[in-house]
Amino acid sequence: MNLNFSVIKESKNLLAFSAGIDSTALFFLLQKENIDFDIAIVNYNLREESKEELQYAKDLALKYNKKIFFKEVRLESTSNFEKTARDIRYNFFKEIIKENSYNSLITAHQLNDKLEWFLMQLSKGAGLLELIGFKEIEENQYYTTFKPLLDISKDELENFLKDNSIKYFVDKSNYDEKYKRNYFRHNFSDKFLDKYKEGVKNSFDYLQKDINSLNISNKALYKKYHLEIYTNLNDENLNIRLIDLSLKKRGILLSKSQRNEILRQKEITISDKICISIKKDFIWICPKSNKIMDKKFKEKCRIEKIPKNVRSYIKEKEICLKDLMF
Repeated sequence: MNLNFSVIKESKNLLAFSAGIDSTALFFLLQKENIDFDIAIVNYNLREESKEELQYAKDLALKYNKKIFFKEVRLESTSNFEKTARDIRYNFFKEIIKENSYNSLITAHQLNDKLEWFLMQLSKGAGLLELIGFKEIEENQYYTTFKPLLDISKDELENFLKDNSIKYFVDKSNYDEKYKRNYFRHNFSDKFLDKYKEGVKNSFDYLQKDINSLNISNKALYKKYHLEIYTNLNDENLNIRLIDLSLKKRGILLSKSQRNEILRQKEITISDKICISIKKDFIWICPKSNKIMDKKFKEKCRIEKIPKNVRSYIKEKEICLKDLMF
């Protein structure tokens, strides 16, 4: 397997671990390349084997001198389980990263996951950026997510473990098709990859190059604290992409109806958390604030054409209005 870990060679890294095929293979691939990392694991206590998986993680951490962070929760196996589990997992990771100053979160998403995501988005109705949603490197609010296995299939990882006599666990719940991901995985993505793996790899590569060729700039014109100001690209499709990416970094995934509502209203608060304002020249995004503003400040904001729904945050953070004059 030809993997490049150079982007995390000098950073402080946390590996999202589960003891399954993907994360176990990644653990030993990182170890082989002398990459420094610690591990984090969540036990949802749904299966008896989960106790053994947690113990295996602890044993690896002890043997290879890694810090281990683990969380014990009890969840019901419901139709909403996957989203709930993901929210718990990533909130836990974020908490660890902030408290321990990690730079990167390494996840073991691989080629099967990428195709599975593609098909699920295709089934819901999605644009190019959503279809190719899995990126190797992604900047989040507090850390960088690194997915080094996106060009490697699950069977390649399993063969690596077997060839090196490395222990791993198989989560039997991954075969339960009441979960949408499992349904797509077993009926479509895995079967398709078995026959057309090299073609799929090449297609994803070409699609990513096509996206890069579009040269969509998602860099903020101004950023301070959690206020971001972007140039209005005068294209609804491109503007909503910018907003989508900004909110994704803040842990909010927009639904299609929310995207439509943002474009319709132009000035809106999403999930009672994030204020968005699309003006003639700029797009403003910041957290919602209830800071009281005096009349003098409001008048200054009016004169400088600061959108109403971002003014309280600017006041709260004492951001200089002169810095916002473009």
